[in-house]
Amino acid sequence: MEKRRVVITGMGAVTPLGLNLTETWQAVKAGTCGIAPITHYDTTGQKVTLAGEVKNFDPEQYIDKRECRKLDRFSQFALAAAVQAMEQSGLVMEQEDSNRCAVIFASGIGGFSTTQSECLKGSEKGYDRVSPYFIPMAISNMAAGNIAIRFGFHGMCTCPVTACASGTNAVGDAFRHIRDGYADVVLAGGSEATITSLAMGGFTSLHALHTGTDPLRASIPFDAERSGFVMGEGAGALVMEDYEHAKARGANILAEVVGYGCTCDAHHITAPLADGSGAAGAMTQALADASVSADCVDYINAHGTSTPMNDAGETAAVKLAFGEHAKQLCISSTKSMTGHLLGASGAVEAIFTAMALHDSFVPATLGHKVADPACDLDIVPNEGRTANLRYAMSNSLGFGGHNASILLKKWEG
Repeated sequence: MEKRRVVITGMGAVTPLGLNLTETWQAVKAGTCGIAPITHYDTTGQKVTLAGEVKNFDPEQYIDKRECRKLDRFSQFALAAAVQAMEQSGLVMEQEDSNRCAVIFASGIGGFSTTQSECLKGSEKGYDRVSPYFIPMAISNMAAGNIAIRFGFHGMCTCPVTACASGTNAVGDAFRHIRDGYADVVLAGGSEATITSLAMGGFTSLHALHTGTDPLRASIPFDAERSGFVMGEGAGALVMEDYEHAKARGANILAEVVGYGCTCDAHHITAPLADGSGAAGAMTQALADASVSADCVDYINAHGTSTPMNDAGETAAVKLAFGEHAKQLCISSTKSMTGHLLGASGAVEAIFTAMALHDSFVPATLGHKVADPACDLDIVPNEGRTANLRYAMSNSLGFGGHNASILLKKWEG
């Protein structure tokens, strides 16, 4: 069977940079840092005091007040981003075959704040006194489930859980699901809300987080002084469609998804392969999947976490996958602005990659001061730039050795 083309027709975002796609992308273009002191809880006695929090979010703009109380923050973010994406897409469900509409929406951890609060309640009052909504608020698939309920999508509904690669796996899996004929429309993305004292303590004990107090020197991917990632939160949602389906309804097309690759390092629970070979394999697969040569790629939105091992390993991976062309392309990390959104990061960064193609603009890697010989590619330091982009890639590399890459193409009609 001939493989179908897959396009993006709607996008929504709730991030540390803004409450919708327009606000968020304007902040990216302006080089705004969304990292600040934590306000969600009292950080006294904990080493980490900075995060990329979503600011002034009002879930009742998107969700009935009674329903809000039954949803963890990560599901609230997901629904808000999904509503935005559906509105931009112009999709009218009354005119669609709902059995041909699917949801693939990721979360790395799910309702962590609910888990923490209900564990404390159970310890104090008895575990039979926890909320009857505890389980459906906490489990990771409930963002996907609530999106399907909200819009009446009756096709496959699933939730990739691959740590920091989850969001990219969701977009890539949606691409394959449409391309291979299983659905006409997929609402894809990822959501996360893990800025809690317990989650931050866990990552701190793992020596994964930055512990300084200067927001502008906190998430500094590819800088020689990088010392750990900064936790972020939020959601990204994309309406993806079969091209012929989108064309028939007169949809405005934002970008095309053309390739997807995923591999596993099979090496260590948290550390990537130092030589970057696992991540390079995902990139190479995505290129082969799209039948696009390496020298056609103009920009990579890097995983770029600001950890010593990731950034050096990802640089090595890009060199392995792209050879001499690695020195010609631009590679930047928008986590320098948002922090690391874990399971949502790949979805939000897919949106940034699509917008980079749409607006011919390469986002910056903020906070770069000290060059690292192990990260010697064009990282677009401190200031974004206008560029003629045709193909762009987005990478996500997760704990457990999960590697995922998607390749997008500028929409040219």
